[in-house]
Amino acid sequence: MSEDRDFYKELIDNLYDGVYFVDRDRVITYWNKGAERITGYNAGHTIGHSCRENLLNHVTANGVQLCLTNCPLAACMEDGNVREAEVFLHHADGHRLPVVVRAAPLRDDHGEIIGAVETFSNNNNVITARRELREMRFKAFTDHLTNIPNRRYMEGRLRAAIAQYSGLTGGAGLLFIDVDHFKKLNDLHGHEVGDKVLRMVANSLMLNLRATDTVGRWGGEEFLVILHDVQTVEALEQIAAKLSTLVACSRLDLDDQSLCVTISVGATLLRPGDTPEIFVRRADQLMYQSKQAGRNRVTIG
Repeated sequence: MSEDRDFYKELIDNLYDGVYFVDRDRVITYWNKGAERITGYNAGHTIGHSCRENLLNHVTANGVQLCLTNCPLAACMEDGNVREAEVFLHHADGHRLPVVVRAAPLRDDHGEIIGAVETFSNNNNVITARRELREMRFKAFTDHLTNIPNRRYMEGRLRAAIAQYSGLTGGAGLLFIDVDHFKKLNDLHGHEVGDKVLRMVANSLMLNLRATDTVGRWGGEEFLVILHDVQTVEALEQIAAKLSTLVACSRLDLDDQSLCVTISVGATLLRPGDTPEIFVRRADQLMYQSKQAGRNRVTIG
């Protein structure tokens, strides 16, 4: 029997996961090397101490202290059911560590519950995977040059805006914006300067919109602005004129000179029956009218 115990102890000690046993009073009777590695506490700090002492101080993301109130170990010894939870334990170095815990009852030869075992594993891989997924989603919808929403994101926002204001005249407005003489600027100063100009325009637009509105890069030197709760042509024109003026007042300082650019804008209100394609096409055509009329202006339609 002694050899069997030694075999199982060595087996559990070498598990990657943390494992510890408690008796009915929640006093820790066993603490494996995986638990030492994950928590920073060695067996000498834990064995003989009750988890009621809040040693690991398990908390939820909402700050609920499980060791004092909703302890999975106490619960599984009460009803015999296994418990699982994602919690944050207190590391010996003081920081919070995300772990997945699993608590199960321990029974004697007669089936009586005599304690419980908790296993836990470092949840950093899960947290990292979630963070990477969020970053991938962010990158998928963000223009890498200007760091504002890209065309794919704006297409989704267009569909949402049309669904929100369906059947109404007004409610949503659209600005189609093109940087004037951008090809000439690119040819004269180079693509690096051209990229800086696009970032300057993007920031001038983004930082001066209302919180409810969205700007994105539509492609090349084109930008799209979706406006919410715009009921009149006058309000639409006021917003478009403000953005046009602020872009024209922006300045890119280079080593030997300063660059200023202007934009041509087509502005329109949502109409009943508009699809995203029709809505954008109308604004695009109005923008070209601004170009043909001399650039640096807003055309409403």
